[in-house]
Amino acid sequence: MNVLVVEDDALLGAGLLRVLEQSGYTATLASDGTGARAAMDAGDFDLVLLDLGLPDIDGLEILRALRRQRRTIPVLVLTARDGVEQRVAALDAGADDYLEKPFDLRELEARVRALLRRSHVMFGQEARLGPLTVNPYAHEVRIDGELLRVPAREFEVLEVLIMNAGKVVAKARIAQRLTASNDDIGDNAVEVYVHRLRRRLGPHGLTIRTVRGAGYVIESA
Repeated sequence: MNVLVVEDDALLGAGLLRVLEQSGYTATLASDGTGARAAMDAGDFDLVLLDLGLPDIDGLEILRALRRQRRTIPVLVLTARDGVEQRVAALDAGADDYLEKPFDLRELEARVRALLRRSHVMFGQEARLGPLTVNPYAHEVRIDGELLRVPAREFEVLEVLIMNAGKVVAKARIAQRLTASNDDIGDNAVEVYVHRLRRRLGPHGLTIRTVRGAGYVIESA
């Protein structure tokens, strides 16, 4: 699952990314409204965590613009603005939920899970492509129902690719997923793990195609 975090506080933003990635999500950080709009235009997200007090564009305006485009991405508003009027304004603008700062990270995680369930995007659901089945919760990879042993780092790369099957996944995004669980990875780590996965999956009619200058896409013959 892909989560966009829109937060101008660098320390809080980094903390939210860490918590989400430790929970198995792929998270992207935008530090202002301009970056948030660019990220939403460039990628597909299953959930947005949106701070209202951004330095350039009010978070409510970003939310209203999102809903004017008829985009149904669940939005959880995170803000230091308190009071009933602020909550009502956010919900009327199209927010799906509202959490005031400071908040307990356990509550944040619970609300994220609830929003994804509510939108019928169940994280942990098996992803399938041709003969390949990947279960993110169980960390299992199966080919035609038979268990395929895949080391942890390769699994992380495969998970990002399979959750975005048919779409090009940027190399930087895969690297971000790897660094979430291991800060000490080499510059060519993504290429190494992609190469190993190609050798494992190739005999089963699965390919990881390089899109020059863009990233990788997993495909089934």
